[in-house]
Amino acid sequence: MSLENAPLVVLKDIHFGYGERAVLEGVSLQVPRGKVTALMGASGGGKTTVLRLIGGQYKAQSGSLKFDGEEVSALDRSGLYRARRRMGMLFQFGALFTDMSVFDNVAFPLLEHTTLPPDMVRDIVLMKLQAVGLRGARDLFPSQISGGMARRVALARAMVLDPELMMYDEPFAGLDPISLGTAARLIRQLNDTLALTSIIVSHDLEETFRIADQVIILANGRIVAQGTPQEVQHSTDPLVHQFVSAAPDGPVRFHYPATDAATDFGVQGACS
Repeated sequence: MSLENAPLVVLKDIHFGYGERAVLEGVSLQVPRGKVTALMGASGGGKTTVLRLIGGQYKAQSGSLKFDGEEVSALDRSGLYRARRRMGMLFQFGALFTDMSVFDNVAFPLLEHTTLPPDMVRDIVLMKLQAVGLRGARDLFPSQISGGMARRVALARAMVLDPELMMYDEPFAGLDPISLGTAARLIRQLNDTLALTSIIVSHDLEETFRIADQVIILANGRIVAQGTPQEVQHSTDPLVHQFVSAAPDGPVRFHYPATDAATDFGVQGACS
């Protein structure tokens, strides 16, 4: 397989947990170049953890995670920073600097990571703001714009270094239907126009299925389904059916693991 056709991100038998609580148990997946991959599943299933592993914030206890052929866990500090400059991250609620204008928020990565002259920084920032429809809001502050607009400013900032990989952590959370639809179309459009590779963590089935090329559903630490949106939507697996149909009862655990309830309440009763 040529490098151009090789997946940009490859996870193989990844295990990760917090203390004694396992979050990912043998997860293997591939993120194809130029496509939109959606990570879905119940809350706490490890979706955001996957993004943090790709970005090198966390290291897996075992398994292999490669970004463009390089083992992320084996990179030194300079290598990790080099890899991260090829990634863009849209955080769940934007994470804009509240004391900076829209323009300065988007310019920040350029000022931190490049030595470009001011005129070029200005042109790049305005181009990115134009791409998300907010060039006219350059002088406003985060407190002066809506939640949907703030998410688009954060997207412009995430793209300003022209990353190859864009990662979106719940990009549709808290948005009204108009802003949600706009954000979804923008993600798809930018992915195709700029030849990006995108990973979306989302709980919004309708919009995510509409724009994704590949859907991967995580549950109970493992991948339970992956394929095109149509293939996943028509899966007969009980767990996938529960998620897609939003059924309250099914294989996905509702209760966090705990000791026996009768014993637990009995102890409390004896102490009262």
